Amino acid sequence: MSTATASQTIGPYWHLIEDESWADLTRFGATGERIILTGTIRDGDGAPCPGTCVEIWQADPAASDSFPGFGRANTDADGTFRFVTLRPGPMPGLGNTLQAPHIAIRIFARGLMAGVVTRAYFEGDALNDSDPLLTSIDDPALRGTLVAGQDAPGVWRLDIRLQGDGETLFLDV
Repeated sequence: MSTATASQTIGPYWHLIEDESWADLTRFGATGERIILTGTIRDGDGAPCPGTCVEIWQADPAASDSFPGFGRANTDADGTFRFVTLRPGPMPGLGNTLQAPHIAIRIFARGLMAGVVTRAYFEGDALNDSDPLLTSIDDPALRGTLVAGQDAPGVWRLDIRLQGDGETLFLDV
């Protein structure tokens, strides 16, 4: 009879989310408009998801010696994550379109066989109204699950619901 093994959602690198410096993309001296991206991850019942791995990456500003463009954080006991990064700018899209400034987010949590991916756009950005992805979502409530609101100057919040009522829109990438 075989022995069951524990499930691992992100491989043998879980220890990397214990290093809080990975959640600060400006730690190498990056310059630009610093922002905080925060939020709470909840399950289908609305309960917080502690111990969840949250990764972000952004194509703007471009990755460099002073800005890695990638970060990783662990959610705390309340399911909250927090990143320090630089505010992204618009990115070229297909044809002559521009994508609105956004940050890509991948979540690895208990109960997920594979990570889920979403985006954080910024409330009030003029390019949101013409962004190819946002404009492809007909339901305003679903589209709103991708838009971070400003809690305070430079502090943006995107709460994420993994399933159920108010579920965040996840992308098939």
